[in-house]
Amino acid sequence: MLEVLLISWLGTPLWLWLAFLGIVVLLLVLDLGVLHRTNREIGVRESLLMSAFYIALGLLFGGFVWWYLGPEPGLNYLTGFAVEKALAMDNVFVIAMIFGFFAVPRLYQHRVLFWGILGVIVLRAIMIGFGAAVISQFSWVLYLFALFLIATGVKMLIFSDTDYDIARNPVLRFMRRRFNVTDEHHDEHFFVRKPHPVSGKLAWFMTPLFLALVLIEIADIVFAVDSVPAIFAITTDPFIVYTSNIFAILGLRALYFALAAMVHRFHYLKYALAFVLIFIGAKIFLADAFGLEKIPAVISLGITFGILSLGVLWSLWKTRNDPPAVGGSA
Repeated sequence: MLEVLLISWLGTPLWLWLAFLGIVVLLLVLDLGVLHRTNREIGVRESLLMSAFYIALGLLFGGFVWWYLGPEPGLNYLTGFAVEKALAMDNVFVIAMIFGFFAVPRLYQHRVLFWGILGVIVLRAIMIGFGAAVISQFSWVLYLFALFLIATGVKMLIFSDTDYDIARNPVLRFMRRRFNVTDEHHDEHFFVRKPHPVSGKLAWFMTPLFLALVLIEIADIVFAVDSVPAIFAITTDPFIVYTSNIFAILGLRALYFALAAMVHRFHYLKYALAFVLIFIGAKIFLADAFGLEKIPAVISLGITFGILSLGVLWSLWKTRNDPPAVGGSA
């Protein structure tokens, strides 16, 4: 049995993967089975405490990675953790819009986010596993990722924000055309049986809570198109890529209830993120230009953290007199 746990899977001992997954499962069981067995509103104070716990846990795991795997993997983990946390800020804004569009009561928002994180864990595993397999066979794909990140960063700098039109979302329109959908909430239920308006027979209907969950999962896939290439440009180690992604997302979902009401305060963070994406993409080409295997991890972390810190501070300063966003706490 011990020999099986020591087997290397995707370049990392199997026991490390199992330990990480065990931590995630324990957190999810603790969240739903103990802390939130009944539906209730999550206040700002609880949201901040939960987020602080998740951030501390993520950093502790990063410290363990540093101790067990070495300084460079540890620095790469911290860089990926910081980048994913910052990139997911836009995801918070979209989630708030989705909840507002479907008028999801705060009482049930945690339920949607909890089940949404399960989808994130699976979807990110598929995307990262696929990316790692492609890169291992075709190393030049990293240069495509780098070009994509640079192009995305430039686009974020040049083009203004565009509204996320939920009503015109093709997936939502498809579900409303092809399936039974009810516009009324039915407590915490994702599906409900009720008489069909045409046949009068009992039929299953999707509730707005389930539609919100589907759109949140789709939004995560869209944002993963940026974040997954970004972390692969930092490191190609699947263990570092996956663990830093999941810990960052776990913490951000916990922080949602505090951030949703003040997401407008981070408006200028978008430009810092643009520069981070450009830097992460460009450092692959810079390493080649200077004949290096890669830019040292400590330099990469320092520059990334510096840009993001300036973006946060500048946003908070520029928006210090702005009124609260309408519907931000939907």
